Amino acid sequence: MTPLVFDTTAIKRATTPELVFTAVRDALIAHAHGRTTVPPPLHLHFPHANGDCHVKAGWVTDTPDFTVKIATGFYRNPTAGLPTNHGLVCVVSARTGQIRAILDDQGLLTAWRTAAAGALTTHAMARPDATTLAVFGTGQQARLQAEWLARLRPIDTVLVHGRSQDRTRSLCEEFDAIGLRARPASADEAAAADMVVTTTPATVPVLRAGDVRAGAHVTGIGTDMPHKNELPPALFARAALIATDDHQQCLDHGDFGHAVRAGFATDIGDTPVGPLLDKPVERPDGAITVADLTGVGALDAALASAIVRQLAP
Repeated sequence: MTPLVFDTTAIKRATTPELVFTAVRDALIAHAHGRTTVPPPLHLHFPHANGDCHVKAGWVTDTPDFTVKIATGFYRNPTAGLPTNHGLVCVVSARTGQIRAILDDQGLLTAWRTAAAGALTTHAMARPDATTLAVFGTGQQARLQAEWLARLRPIDTVLVHGRSQDRTRSLCEEFDAIGLRARPASADEAAAADMVVTTTPATVPVLRAGDVRAGAHVTGIGTDMPHKNELPPALFARAALIATDDHQQCLDHGDFGHAVRAGFATDIGDTPVGPLLDKPVERPDGAITVADLTGVGALDAALASAIVRQLAP
């Protein structure tokens, strides 16, 4: 069987936000209930180029396909006019082992499933009346987190904090163009928003634990390798609820793991994200909640399989 190859044009034509949300939500729930197979990710780090590569595999139990994904992030690329992220997804039959399709998505599916996972988690864990969102970072994922969360709940204002003033202003203009009111913010002002999402490759925390206000929710997206760290360990000590997309991954190379090793959380102090998407979180208005998302291969499998079914029914 010759594998089918689909490019980004075909993938975009076959995909809707509803399809992505459904695939990601169902996969997170299945993963929380042990209905997935997800081996540890393979990580490559390229300090000389400020880049990294992830190889992730996953299978949702009793589904026809599994996937192996290569995803790269080279963070100097924008200065050369190149996209930060790239990659592809290989969809393989779980019955015969034959390669069914190669999705030459250039990192698009990783971006979409990350955006959907972050938006679903933030929406589920934030207060129902939370309307102010802060994003740390100015890249593609910062934009997507706000855009996809806005599909799930009203957002009054987006506060953008980035290292580059020019890129911060540019992202605010992008948000304004799609009807999301946005403005630049300092780190302490952004950390005090109702909802905070961090989307950077930072190696030291991007905000201070004491600046997060009572009643806020924080989702960490960018810490997906051992050398990265976005959220301060002390923030986890303030949290009434800590959620992780994969306990072992977050313990090994997520912000949750940094907090555990620093003594601000216990290694059994987290709960899976999946069940929180099934049932709204019961939380006191003044509680702080934190989610650490490191990216789960089962989400890639569910989304890629759903898209291939659209492309080659």
